[in-house]
Amino acid sequence: MHAELADDYSIRVGRKRVARLMRAAGFRGATLRRFVVTTQPDPKAEPAIDLVERQFYTDGPDRLWVADITYIPTWAGFLYLAIVLDVYSRRIVGWAMETHLRTELILSALNMAITRRQPQAVIHHSDRGCQYTSYAFGKRCREAGVMPSMGSVGDAYDNAMAESFFASLERELLNRRHFKSQAEAKMAIFDWIEGWYNPHRRHSSLGYRSPVNYERVHAARRAA
Repeated sequence: MHAELADDYSIRVGRKRVARLMRAAGFRGATLRRFVVTTQPDPKAEPAIDLVERQFYTDGPDRLWVADITYIPTWAGFLYLAIVLDVYSRRIVGWAMETHLRTELILSALNMAITRRQPQAVIHHSDRGCQYTSYAFGKRCREAGVMPSMGSVGDAYDNAMAESFFASLERELLNRRHFKSQAEAKMAIFDWIEGWYNPHRRHSSLGYRSPVNYERVHAARRAA
């Protein structure tokens, strides 16, 4: 809120005063809940080598992506959301929603990311869920020049960045709405990701810029 006032409205006010006024108005941050695990390893599959080793940092876009899946509750049953997130800017570069957890779900998210970003040599890091160790996923990565990477089983640190995104989605949208239909949920998720999270949602780790604005700054510095 402090960054929003300073950046968009040119209002100079201290952080403590903003916090005090928010408390007086009854505003507070939303709480988080733990998401249900949606990927299960295939004991017969050979996982990709861990190319990241918990070094979740890059100095440019489309060098390291992280991917994961979560569920979206609706009155008509669960939907599953697969995402591909660029570590550099926290931008969601690919995503897809389906009523199932088959490999097609993550392939749709991956294909969106590839089409949008046209990466040259990007690492795609995920857990060892059977969707990510499938032959179809590995084949698509080879075709696109994407390098699969997988963390160890049950390692919270390997999933932290994706889980942080899911936590934001939960507290800012899912905790505030109940979807009567899957079509309603899909539209709301689209609006939240493409209309709010990517272009406008500020991140303290990005100097209180949104993912889109952070990438714009990066592009401007390279062009200078």
